[in-house]
Amino acid sequence: MERLENFKVQIGILILAEIAAMATFQLSGMELHAWMLWGILLLNIMMVVWILFRFQSDKEVRDIDISRILGNDAKDALSFGEVGIITYDDAYCATWMNDFLLDRKIPILGKKIVTWIENINELFQGDVDSVIAHDETYVYEITRKENAQVLYVKDITEIYQLKTRFQQESLVVGLLHLDNYMEIQQYEDESKMALINTNLRQPLLDWAKKYGMFVRRLRSDRFLVVLDERIYADIVRDRFSILNDIRTTAEEMDVSITLSMAYARGTCDYRLLDQMVNDLLELAQSRGGDQVAVKQYGNNVKYYGGNSEAKEKRSKVRVRVMAQAIKEAIMEADQVYILGHKNMDFDCMGAAIGVSRMCSAYEVDSYIVSQSGGIESQLQDALHTYEETMSSRHVFLSDEDASHRIKENDLVIVVDHNSPDQCGAPLTLSAAQKVMVIDHHRRNENFIDNPLLVYIESSASSVCELITEFFPYQSGTISLNEEESTLMYLGILIDTNRFKMRTGSRTFEAAAYLRKIGANTQMAENLLKENFKDFEDQTNIMKYAKLYQGNLLIAAVNDHRETNRTLMSKVADALLNIKGIEASFVIANTKDHSVAISARSKGVINVQVLMEKMHGGGHFSAAALQRKDGEVSELEAELKMVIDAYLNEQEEQERYESDIKK
Repeated sequence: MERLENFKVQIGILILAEIAAMATFQLSGMELHAWMLWGILLLNIMMVVWILFRFQSDKEVRDIDISRILGNDAKDALSFGEVGIITYDDAYCATWMNDFLLDRKIPILGKKIVTWIENINELFQGDVDSVIAHDETYVYEITRKENAQVLYVKDITEIYQLKTRFQQESLVVGLLHLDNYMEIQQYEDESKMALINTNLRQPLLDWAKKYGMFVRRLRSDRFLVVLDERIYADIVRDRFSILNDIRTTAEEMDVSITLSMAYARGTCDYRLLDQMVNDLLELAQSRGGDQVAVKQYGNNVKYYGGNSEAKEKRSKVRVRVMAQAIKEAIMEADQVYILGHKNMDFDCMGAAIGVSRMCSAYEVDSYIVSQSGGIESQLQDALHTYEETMSSRHVFLSDEDASHRIKENDLVIVVDHNSPDQCGAPLTLSAAQKVMVIDHHRRNENFIDNPLLVYIESSASSVCELITEFFPYQSGTISLNEEESTLMYLGILIDTNRFKMRTGSRTFEAAAYLRKIGANTQMAENLLKENFKDFEDQTNIMKYAKLYQGNLLIAAVNDHRETNRTLMSKVADALLNIKGIEASFVIANTKDHSVAISARSKGVINVQVLMEKMHGGGHFSAAALQRKDGEVSELEAELKMVIDAYLNEQEEQERYESDIKK
């Protein structure tokens, strides 16, 4: 052992020093003293020999004791099982190890064990139960015996290599889908489609084959790919660059085609992988496309991309098909219950009113469940203004009443949300047997269970736009009066921030249709007018706005006042009007000991991704979150961390794309 060898060297130096002293005394003529010193030297040598003998005896006794504890065949058993044992002292120096480790020539006897394994301190401190050590040839799993200064070392090289190989070769199934390809194919001529296939579809296939994926075409716009975890790791490191390639090329060709991808992994159950990958592709498309949805079995969905707004589809075929499906579902139901989200706004209520009138067209009783989840103050004022008309043409129920009335053959239509956590009537939703979802928000993983029909168009400005598009395709006459059409018009007006954001050609078509059937635009503006108190409250919130990262504004209202979410969204919209600002965030305390964020963007920064990372949600350019028992300062700090990470990721992506082009 190193300490014993050091001790021997020190004793040798001491003996040489004494011999030199003896010689000096003898040469100086001091014979009596010299012979006395020679006697002392002889005695020292005898003592040293005895001490060294005791050191060696102790080592041998320790070996014998360990053999006795483990049994007579311990040495052979440990070598056969490729198990090593190391003992150490209070300074974490190795004091002994068995022949298995000695044969491996691991040079740690008398040395600190950390010189062999750097992360061994985690084991000594109790942070982990075992550590993995690598050397040039072998891989070891090391475990510390509790309440003893003993380490057990197991050779796991073969198991480790097999495990690594198994992980790298585990099956991954993917679907690649060119969004809007089928719609464009219906209208473009053969020469244009040939260019699209050459510049968009073929590069997608080349990308898949470059990484060694197995590719099979399912239809003209969709491909099945089979790969393993090693290939999947490579395309993650590549940051799914094909998304940007397809989007950029499509923009240059002036076609609204993007790429959606889904990858399912983490299980060998092929049927489960099939279900997962189809659900993931639907999830990616319902979130607007131009992104990747990945799920490892047992874990949450991860998203990559999503850096552009959802493209508006040119074809209205799907609208007609969905309108027919909704009509049939309504007619087959005994009664219809319409559920909005918590704290209903104009878009939610306008959509509910539109669905209610569709039910009336087919003489099916309908109920708007709105008396429990809360209603925004401006909407409440509007409903009070139109109380006589609303009460005569619609039935409004509380969640409790509706949950007691609902029967097996009744239909529940959920509007303006798709998560059960956001539902303003959770009792009715849980009691429903048949559920339909109509929404324009990007779909989250926490989705309403087993819906009968789902219609989510994240490219739409509002649910009122979607419902309005159904009216021309109904066989029954949809009768909306001025007040009802005005409320639906207000839903579009507010969700587009007066047609300044998230608008497409179909948005204006829907607004024009509502105006044609009687929407009063002047009354709509009057209903949106604010009193002086609201204006003062907005001004007080805006004074907290501070610039962050050069082009962002964060207004953290940390004076413990309670603010309603409608006011927060208005301030966030107003802050976007400042020159050079790309995104705005308002953080404030709300009712019930909650704290919320209202986020808005001009379209460069994806605020939905930011809010989702903080367990919120919404649109690409409008999102929010709410938490119980939080602090404004804590949420502000977390938001800044998420923004920094998002911007750093964007910068890395841009550098990576720049390097690829070079």
